[in-house]
Amino acid sequence: MNWDDARVFLAVCRESTLRGAARVLGVDQATVGRRITALEKSLGATLFLRTSEGYALTAVGEAALKSVEKMEHSALELERRIQGLDNRLTGSVRVSTTDSLAIDFLIPAIAQLHEYHPDVRVHLDASTQILSLAKREADIAVRNTRPDNPDLIARRIARWPVGLFASQAYVDRHGVPTPGSAFEGHDLVVYQPYLQGNKDLTLVTESISRGRIVAGLSSSLLVRRSIAAGLGVGEIPVYMGERDGLVRLWPERTRALPYEVWLVTHADLRHTARVRVVIEQIVEAFALENE
Repeated sequence: MNWDDARVFLAVCRESTLRGAARVLGVDQATVGRRITALEKSLGATLFLRTSEGYALTAVGEAALKSVEKMEHSALELERRIQGLDNRLTGSVRVSTTDSLAIDFLIPAIAQLHEYHPDVRVHLDASTQILSLAKREADIAVRNTRPDNPDLIARRIARWPVGLFASQAYVDRHGVPTPGSAFEGHDLVVYQPYLQGNKDLTLVTESISRGRIVAGLSSSLLVRRSIAAGLGVGEIPVYMGERDGLVRLWPERTRALPYEVWLVTHADLRHTARVRVVIEQIVEAFALENE
């Protein structure tokens, strides 16, 4: 099995459908189907069962998957090591982050980078999905969680307290919640992942048991925009609330855990020239905020 065939095989394994694999590989669905059929014919074995729910690995396919994953690991390691020796300030750098951090920090950093190094192109992915640096889905990640992979280099570039905020329009209509009231009589906007499996949810250590959750949002940017629109009271990093001109409620209170921002890259890539200059520009953008 050559590496091109292995990539197609892996994509079908991970996506379970030809359409999903085609999207990942950037080819059409018919091409993926032909490649899988040709691969099975060349190996003289059935790798997948075609079911109504998609493609499922056979026992032979399971055995092949282990070997192909080793091929992938070796190919990615070779690519990282070669790129780690690249001193040219040209080419693409893939950066993964959240939507709020992208708007507030990454886009200004990329604009500044373009002034200095116009041949370095940044592909920015802003979503709640965490891309894999080990699998080269991204070269740099700017996230609020520190990875535990020993092959990754992590640097904390920000640490902000998290406070309670509302819009001035909301305060004018509903007033300020009373501490100890569990937000009785107030509307709340909450980061959706906090709602899942969390029965004792709090905002800045205050129970929300008497409040009314009017929206569960999938990203910090949506929480910010919902608060700004007067939809309800919400918990966000203090810098975000101040930047958006929101009213901070109970300023003496913060969430128990601060909001941390970590810049992460793979050890093999941190000295690549184009990756290094992108990292430096991102770090500078956060340093300006923290001054």
